[in-house]
Amino acid sequence: MRRGWKMALSGGLRCCRRVLSWVPVLVIVLVVLWSYYAYVFELCLVTVLSPAEKVMYLIFYHAIFVFFTWTYWKSIFTLPQQPSQKFHLSYTDKERYENEERPEVQKQMLVDMAKKLPVYTRTGSGAVRFCDRCHLIKPDRCHHCSVCAMCVLKMDHHCPWVNNCIGFSNYKFFLQFLAYSVLYCLYIATTVFSYFIKYWRGELPSVRSKFHVLFLLFVACMFFVSLVILFGYHCWLVSRNKTTLEAFCTPVFTSGPEKNGFNLGFIKNIQQVFGDNKKFWLIPIGSRLSGRNIISCCGNRNVALFTLPASLKKDTSISHEAYRVQCWEPF
Repeated sequence: MRRGWKMALSGGLRCCRRVLSWVPVLVIVLVVLWSYYAYVFELCLVTVLSPAEKVMYLIFYHAIFVFFTWTYWKSIFTLPQQPSQKFHLSYTDKERYENEERPEVQKQMLVDMAKKLPVYTRTGSGAVRFCDRCHLIKPDRCHHCSVCAMCVLKMDHHCPWVNNCIGFSNYKFFLQFLAYSVLYCLYIATTVFSYFIKYWRGELPSVRSKFHVLFLLFVACMFFVSLVILFGYHCWLVSRNKTTLEAFCTPVFTSGPEKNGFNLGFIKNIQQVFGDNKKFWLIPIGSRLSGRNIISCCGNRNVALFTLPASLKKDTSISHEAYRVQCWEPF
């Protein structure tokens, strides 16, 4: 009976946590909806008198708004990609590993299993990176997210504002979302500022519109400052082919720790995230790098090819084509 109550309580807590995890997203959505109303109706339709100015403001605003909401949607609903089945322990290996009581033997078992996989990063102690919750050998740059309860490929961080893990599958969309968020706030602030001054001087009469315009400028400036700092930080990470986790904890390779182990050079680092076709860098769609998908949202078709880390380039025994650290799935 007690066990049943505990299971019910645990299930209820998980359900509450899932519901509450959407609260930050709901807050952002409400703020955006209010900003849309305040800008389109209270500013453009009520406050702005010139028809030409109204049209110009509305056209540019909606162009930015479409990309802003599109990238936000993609950041939220693009599922994190998990390692393919080949990184999971087989039933036999799992039984052997769990039944073995000697830590040194367990460690050697993982070393033997990892020899079959293109895995070149290690823990700080030099052991094979293993997730005891997902029962898999972690691919390079893969980490376990305690919120999502899964291992995420090229995990950057878990973002509560999109209620999703930012990683291999949606990092491009997240960066684009930050960029368009900065542009959205900047555009609102610059176009609202002159009317803010007029309201401040008492040159415009509407009390209701005055409140919306004044508050719109304040909110836009506040979000702009925080977002431009975050966006700048992630631009720095992309330029060095790092994730947030790798910036705080230096990756360890079989040859030892190297903080710039994945750095391929500025252009190639950008292409690792956005692809080599510049036409799609600003559009939130899947990109391609050298004929292979670097972002895939096709259900179970986990496909990816990561370039060999700089720290391992000198090892001629390692093939660049074989370094499929993410999925091991053919095209």
